Amino acid sequence: MKKAALKSFLDFKVLEYNNPEFIKSDPIQIPHLFSKKEDIEIAGFLTATIAWGNRKSILNNSRKLMELMDMSPYDFIINHEEQDLDRFDAFVHRTFNSEDLKYFIYALQNIYLKHGGLENIFNRYALIDSLQPAIHNFKKVFFELPHQRRTEKHVSDPLKNSAAKRINMFLRWMIRNDDSGVDFGIWDKLSPAQLSCPLDVHSGNVARKLKLLKRKANDAKALAEFDKNLRKFDPIDPVKYDFALFGLGVFEKF
Repeated sequence: MKKAALKSFLDFKVLEYNNPEFIKSDPIQIPHLFSKKEDIEIAGFLTATIAWGNRKSILNNSRKLMELMDMSPYDFIINHEEQDLDRFDAFVHRTFNSEDLKYFIYALQNIYLKHGGLENIFNRYALIDSLQPAIHNFKKVFFELPHQRRTEKHVSDPLKNSAAKRINMFLRWMIRNDDSGVDFGIWDKLSPAQLSCPLDVHSGNVARKLKLLKRKANDAKALAEFDKNLRKFDPIDPVKYDFALFGLGVFEKF
């Protein structure tokens, strides 16, 4: 398929999937339960953190997590007391267990109280054309408190050759806003042009079939190649094609 034809095809698929109907089957439905900026951020970050594996399980466990936080995640993060964390003792999603979750709660509290919030950290370390170094620095800030080493695996690091799919997805949710009703666009100091497409098995396989990606591994090097090719289609909002690639891979088994 020639470049112009491929762009037209993908633009059509973006329109097909980038609409409120998409929310019903996607983890983004969890932060859509909220209207307050900080609630959306925290719900989005925690949901994205456990967004791997069975989709039904992701949705069920994300909603359960919000309920355990009394459907007020920001208030819980800021004002919880030590004994309040006992309610999470039975929480587990695959390898993300209650001890990991309790550290995430401490770390988020530290970020809001000492660092001005999630958006402020990414904005502080963002490059004009990339947020991958910002993800690396965010991880350093996130784990500046005493923690178990095993918990670190739940925040990926692009500078250690990770595609960082889940955190790139979270950043798409927070930064993109095209009035479609799906992504939130509540971080207005950052631009969609800085985003990287969440690269996973589905989007990677479709990208390879469409010759947008040659590298076989879904790692940071593949993401850089993928980014470069998507920016040829739309340098201002390259990550809108995540909807097309995801829809083709998951819903159409392309």
